[in-house]
Amino acid sequence: MDQPQQIRLNKFLAERLGVSRREADDLISAGKIAIDGKPASLGARVDFSSKVCYNGKIIPFEADFLYIAFNKPVGYVCSRRAQGDTPTLYELLPKEYRKLKTVGRLDKDSSGLILLTNDGDFAYQMTHPKFHKEKVYEVTLDRPLEPLHQQMISDYGIMLDDGPSKFTVVASAGGGAGGTPAARRREPSTVGETATTGPAERTHLTVILSEGRNRQIRRTFAALGYRVTALHRTKFGPYQLSGLKPGKYVTIKA
Repeated sequence: MDQPQQIRLNKFLAERLGVSRREADDLISAGKIAIDGKPASLGARVDFSSKVCYNGKIIPFEADFLYIAFNKPVGYVCSRRAQGDTPTLYELLPKEYRKLKTVGRLDKDSSGLILLTNDGDFAYQMTHPKFHKEKVYEVTLDRPLEPLHQQMISDYGIMLDDGPSKFTVVASAGGGAGGTPAARRREPSTVGETATTGPAERTHLTVILSEGRNRQIRRTFAALGYRVTALHRTKFGPYQLSGLKPGKYVTIKA
């Protein structure tokens, strides 16, 4: 007879509670998790016959995971609680989706694709730097980006307080934040203007990166004397907005 399939406890908790594996380990270390009536230990494994409890409540072994893609409008935060007068994006979602956690964040002044799920393992794989999930943003600056600065960011990186920041910057062939990057993406230009990439196009940019540090794009351009006036995410890993209107969502498959 086949033996029951076992999985690591922190993976089980991440998937069922919608937390990261590190957060799951913290719960175990804090003594909040029990297996079959005994305090759980780091590295433990469980199967469908295990009785796993969190603060005394049983966590079912089987779980229904949900994944949605949401087009966040400007003016909303990604936290569960409103920040002062600033509303939270959860106010735009049906009640049954308000327990989902955002996969990463977009700040209040940014818009575009945000993923939400109750699958902590999915969130971990989408956000941990080692998985290199590509994200694409349409960015508008307050003035044209100097070609030398574009090359500095893309080729060498800009030193910030939390380390170097390096990502690909592509001048867009018309349009602004919120457009379709595939229709406008070009190879990064060399130093110097070209006949097809003028100052107007150098204000509207496509940024491609695989990191996800706090306000990284805004801070990188600010270090060079630019202000980001619009930032709109259009792609996150394999997921794209694909015409989804602001404030609307669709369910997706992991």
